Amino acid sequence: MKQKNTGLLGLKPNSTKKLVITALLFAIALILSVVENMLPPLPIPVPGIKFGLANIVVMYTLFFINKSTAIILVVLKALFGVMTRGVVAGMLSLCGGLMSVLVMILLISIFKDKISYLILSIFGAVFHNIGQYIAISIIYVGMNLLFYLPVLLISGVLAGIVTSTLLKFILPFLNGLGFK
Repeated sequence: MKQKNTGLLGLKPNSTKKLVITALLFAIALILSVVENMLPPLPIPVPGIKFGLANIVVMYTLFFINKSTAIILVVLKALFGVMTRGVVAGMLSLCGGLMSVLVMILLISIFKDKISYLILSIFGAVFHNIGQYIAISIIYVGMNLLFYLPVLLISGVLAGIVTSTLLKFILPFLNGLGFK
């Protein structure tokens, strides 16, 4: 009788590797989130605008690992947000993250290798902000938040440029950890 090849916790070796890689990527995303929260606020008069450094890990995962793991990371980040910053923060994280990843997946499937990481990052950041705007508009029904949308779009473009640039610098480190 042929015995099944199972690893840790009865998972297939491939599953175990995927679980460990996902956990390490999630840990890196959390570290980047903590580092970003320790930075002084941006010198702009609008609250809540950040670069989204943890999204670098989600982009890396989407580009170099796979789509499903990127979506898992978005959900894990949102759950962590609920646990550490509350339900509203978790919902904003989930809505923004899912909108961002789904738009990048759509663009990758349409344009294949003809679209740059910079453009994907910008679209991802802009749609992350749009997802958060939709969520906050639902949470705070009746408040006129339309004035905030242009600020979110502009900050999304800038955040996309920053995260894409940082991803280029972090790639050798991530590749050195053997995530490929």
